[in-house]
Amino acid sequence: MNRKVVKTADGSTTIHIEEWNENYHSSHGAIQEAYHVFIKSGLNLFPNDSTLGILEIGFGTGLNAFITFLEAEKRNLHIKYHGVEAYPVQQEELDVLNYVEQLQAQEKQSYFNVMHAEEWEKEFEIAENFILKKRKQFFSEIEDKNSFNLIYFDAFGARVQPDLWTEEIFQKMYDALETGGVLVTYAAKGSVRRAMLSVGFSVEKLAGPPGKREMLRATKN
Repeated sequence: MNRKVVKTADGSTTIHIEEWNENYHSSHGAIQEAYHVFIKSGLNLFPNDSTLGILEIGFGTGLNAFITFLEAEKRNLHIKYHGVEAYPVQQEELDVLNYVEQLQAQEKQSYFNVMHAEEWEKEFEIAENFILKKRKQFFSEIEDKNSFNLIYFDAFGARVQPDLWTEEIFQKMYDALETGGVLVTYAAKGSVRRAMLSVGFSVEKLAGPPGKREMLRATKN
């Protein structure tokens, strides 16, 4: 498929898949969306000095992992972060993404580079408080049990990949979370909410990021 790096409304970049007319991140602002959905509505539920496990569904460009790393440093969070991705982003695409610059975190460029350069399927220490493991697998292959406090569900939209938003997938997410664990996603479709409810999640609608009226947050009771 044809892919190109494009600029979003907040100045940050994303990858556009032409055949699907689909972006990795919101065209209304990649960084704005990431902070609103995954940090404000997810990570910020946990107090400073917490130790937690995060599972990201759709590691993609590494934006969500990188901003989580920055937040962990600010708040003394100790994080084990697993990012699942079936089709890793290519180096030539990574080279023109501008997240480090847009986040005014140039002194952290080497950390962003390491996140992508280290090998897959192996846990490695980005910093003493941030352990990353990149897992090259399909979401249907996830078999974790009671392992994570927080899931960033950042799969491509149901319009182009409806098989990623089914009861089967959300059962795997429910199983992967510890009791009291939380899943956050930019999506707000009724079918997605019903799939979450059907596997046992409590689901709430929240105000969405720029360009979206609502988003969903699900909790394992």
